[in-house]
Amino acid sequence: MKPWFDDLLFYLQQHQLTLDQFLQAGGWVMNLIGLLCILLFSLLAERYWFRWLVFSRMARQTCTDLYSRLANGELGAAALMRLMAGQGVNHPIHQSLCCDLRLALNQRMTIIRTLISLCPLLGLLGTVSGMIQVFDTLAMNGTGNPRLMAAGIASATLPTLAGMAVSVTGLLLYSHLKSWTDRKSEQVSGLLTEQLISMVSNQRSQMTKDA
Repeated sequence: MKPWFDDLLFYLQQHQLTLDQFLQAGGWVMNLIGLLCILLFSLLAERYWFRWLVFSRMARQTCTDLYSRLANGELGAAALMRLMAGQGVNHPIHQSLCCDLRLALNQRMTIIRTLISLCPLLGLLGTVSGMIQVFDTLAMNGTGNPRLMAAGIASATLPTLAGMAVSVTGLLLYSHLKSWTDRKSEQVSGLLTEQLISMVSNQRSQMTKDA
């Protein structure tokens, strides 16, 4: 086996041991914070995946659907005339499709915000649990066993540290994602209108060339 591969395995084993020690020192609350962390960042990853890949495809599909309805006359002649004049579309179908896009943009954002708020609270729960352990140690053994006291203090401080770290990291990602979501929600109607005007203009140009 190659030396660099042995070094990599040793490095991973050492860090796995360190992570296990960290979770054990923090007490049972650390397991809850770990599960919450996995769920939170999974939802954030899904939202970023939606931002980078899904949203543009969904907007194009919505615009294509709206254009097909316009061509079939479902939006009325007035909507077509407004588009040909370079103006927006004021129709319930258009508003409904814009609302669907806004709902897709804001999906799971409330759950993410709730999970971010829960992380520090779980850390505080771990602090209270650790302090109870410290007080039990003092009641049973007095101050003659510093090692047991240190274990209780670790159980009291590490969950708070982990909860705050997860919460701050999640809050930064959420704020960045929320600003993009709010901006796109305001631009949905204008974005669809611009794409429709472009499609209508292209269709008119093609008809002129064919004629």
